[in-house]
Amino acid sequence: MKPRKTQRVSKGTGAVTLRAVAERVGLTPGTVSAVLNNSPACRSVPERTKQRIFEAARELNYRPNFLARALRVKRTYTIGVIAAEIGDSYGSVVISGIEQFLRQQNFFYLTVAHRHDRELLERYSQLLLERGVEGFITVDTSLSDRLPLPAVAVAGHRPVEGVTNIVLDHRRAAQLALQHLVELGHKDIAFMRGPAVSSDADSRWEAIYAAARENGVNVREELVVQLEGHAAGDPIASYPFMRQLLGRGQRFTALFAYNDNSAIGAIHVLQEAGLRVPQDVSVVGFDDIQAAAYTTPSLTTVRQPLRKMGEIAASTLLDRIEARQEHVPEIAVAPELVIRQSTGPERSRGPAPIPSEPRLASLPAE
Repeated sequence: MKPRKTQRVSKGTGAVTLRAVAERVGLTPGTVSAVLNNSPACRSVPERTKQRIFEAARELNYRPNFLARALRVKRTYTIGVIAAEIGDSYGSVVISGIEQFLRQQNFFYLTVAHRHDRELLERYSQLLLERGVEGFITVDTSLSDRLPLPAVAVAGHRPVEGVTNIVLDHRRAAQLALQHLVELGHKDIAFMRGPAVSSDADSRWEAIYAAARENGVNVREELVVQLEGHAAGDPIASYPFMRQLLGRGQRFTALFAYNDNSAIGAIHVLQEAGLRVPQDVSVVGFDDIQAAAYTTPSLTTVRQPLRKMGEIAASTLLDRIEARQEHVPEIAVAPELVIRQSTGPERSRGPAPIPSEPRLASLPAE
């Protein structure tokens, strides 16, 4: 039996080279490279041979040199992800969908969070360009100018030349929620309108307003509260706005909140005021974040397929980068109403169940 050739390692690093893998299987480095990088050139390689190459790479603990690869093919296989927030319940789920798809395609991604700071957004965008990213995915970020690379926006809404928007069908979402409340007998419905910093705010409100007219719901100014700042990203931050709504002393039997975080905060304030959800006030959220199913009572909400939206964004961007697909201005995804315990039939009779001077605990200390 001929002795097996000794594997070759690069000097100074101890890393197994591509040539070492090629020598192990008795093939050319070009063939091995094509298979390990899943390039079009490997289509003619028999499946059995591919498996031999993968097995040899595992045995030798071969790790591809991505820097050398990038210099050779003039590509980085890296995507820039620009998000308003990274750890929030919305952005984190979208980014997990992006990550899952990119990992399957052997792409890296770099993530930055601008927290709705326009100057920071511009600085980070330039920084990602300098790092050699091949495209951008933005999350809950309002763009105004065309980006110099292929780009996909999740909840960007504003049309920007060259950018594909992945959007929820907000008109359908609003219709589902309001139709549910109307069928339960609710007519006096309060609304939480999203903060200006959120890219979803205007589109969602326009859809809600239109759906309210279609369902015979009168949107009364005194029953609309405008969230501000980062109130939509944290249940506690929404407390003052729900307290403001209660303080007006206006009768309402249902609340359609801007998102799940503000809905969860609203439920807490209602309960502090001695009101029962849903017996006195029904509450509907938006997004279906993980906490929605575990709050007390569990939250009825309009589900956005956030992880799927991230996957679609990543898939669409790679198709653009690889020239497999022409630019599409918008891709709409369908919402779903998830009915839980926070909504029920309208049962109030006579005077408004909302106390004019609600019993409210003070805000937690910052």
